[in-house]
Amino acid sequence: MIDLKFTVNGKKVQLRVPGAKRLLDILREDLGFLSVKEGCSKGECGVCSVIFNGRVINACLMLACQADGSEITTLEGLSKNGKMDLLQEAFVETGAIQCGFCTPGLVVASRALLNKNPDPTEEDIRDGLSGNLCRCTGYTKIVAAVKAAIEKESNTRRGDS
Repeated sequence: MIDLKFTVNGKKVQLRVPGAKRLLDILREDLGFLSVKEGCSKGECGVCSVIFNGRVINACLMLACQADGSEITTLEGLSKNGKMDLLQEAFVETGAIQCGFCTPGLVVASRALLNKNPDPTEEDIRDGLSGNLCRCTGYTKIVAAVKAAIEKESNTRRGDS
């Protein structure tokens, strides 16, 4: 057993867990963040994507012990005071949500991209989403959602909201 201290969605967490437990299992089972889902368990589908110290990672590939001292954001952490993140709103408004299974990972990966690059090209967007698979949409609406969020965030920065 190991003792862990890290921050999830802005809240400090302290846990004692088996050393071989995955970050995915800690987030979902122990902490109740149900947006972090089990998909392929091989790091190929992206449904377990979280923002880990500022970059998107697959929680299924990381041991929980590696999270000690880190800062993690899940989909649940993007909403503030019950209000969806502009990116989440854009996904809803553009119809980028189909079955919804992949959506949390896609939104988290998109947020990580926009945090790093607030004005990405379409190629940058597609590259930023490349680790996330969606079998329903063909990515057209997903890319449109990210572009819509870029516009919303640009307007917010300018005070146009």
